[in-house]
Amino acid sequence: MDTTHYTDYMVEQTEAILAIDSPTGFTANAANHLIEEYKKLGYNPVLTTKGGVLVDLGGKNENDGLLIEAHMDTLGGMVSKIKDNGNLELTPLGGFNPNNGESENCHIYTRDGQIYEGTLQLNNASVHVNGDYSSTTREFDCMEVVLDEEVDSKDDTKKLGIMIGDIVAFEPRTRVTKSGYIKSRFLDDKLSVGILLGQAKYLADNNITPERKIYHHITVYEEVGHGACGTVPAGVTEILSVDMGCIGDGLDCKETQVSICAKDSAGPYSYDVVSALINTAKANDIDFAVDVYPHYGSDADAALKAGYDVKHGLIGAGVYASHGYERSHKKGVENTFRLLINYVK
Repeated sequence: MDTTHYTDYMVEQTEAILAIDSPTGFTANAANHLIEEYKKLGYNPVLTTKGGVLVDLGGKNENDGLLIEAHMDTLGGMVSKIKDNGNLELTPLGGFNPNNGESENCHIYTRDGQIYEGTLQLNNASVHVNGDYSSTTREFDCMEVVLDEEVDSKDDTKKLGIMIGDIVAFEPRTRVTKSGYIKSRFLDDKLSVGILLGQAKYLADNNITPERKIYHHITVYEEVGHGACGTVPAGVTEILSVDMGCIGDGLDCKETQVSICAKDSAGPYSYDVVSALINTAKANDIDFAVDVYPHYGSDADAALKAGYDVKHGLIGAGVYASHGYERSHKKGVENTFRLLINYVK
């Protein structure tokens, strides 16, 4: 099966979504974009009360529904203090690590609609001045956003309209190389959102009505643990999270593969679902790995913890350097896409 057309579409959609700042709790712009994209494909997406996007992709058996989920919220920061020098101290949104944010550019969104630029730096950031630069442990209370505005005091910054609680979004720095690598912050999980759009396009282009009722749910608040604790349509018996596949010591997955997770920090995934995913990959010559993730939780986990009586699974394209400057590959996108479209046949 030649998936080149769909791969190009999925990568383009991923780039477009990555360009929209959407730290957890600040996802409305990304949701509006996705609603328009699903409408272009002929679907009728619904904005949930929580701010997610729910889409009915059709299907015959409404009593054995499959809910496929990815999340549009990302890591980020929130202003927790305006310092006497006019710079900003942050509290993280999600598992954002200050080591991975140092010297990165960011946007500060004010409540009155202004957007300012800045850079997250260590306090007293000049090596030529700070003798403790190398030995200082990077924590948010010893780092600051240096605003790209002429401010010298707390009052100067407040006059810009910046206040405690403002959202801080970091630039993704997205690049797609000639060799097929996709590099960016927040591939977790906007790469998967792009892949779900590819699946929706494939079903629409080929006028496919799946045997099971299929839904997409692009969730929010996944990075803080409750993305999929609600909005499970009636008749759904299975939830499949499409999130990043882990790469690291002790794991088999590569960026060119689709990862099938057998267990994460919340426990094992449904034996039946994992087995069916493996069998589908084998039957369709899909390059995959099966792994156990030691420090991971998914939207499917959240749904089960919320009390839903469903089977659950987790797959995703291999992503290197999670919660940092991440990297995947077009082949990983293709293999994840092929597993999805064959799994729902």
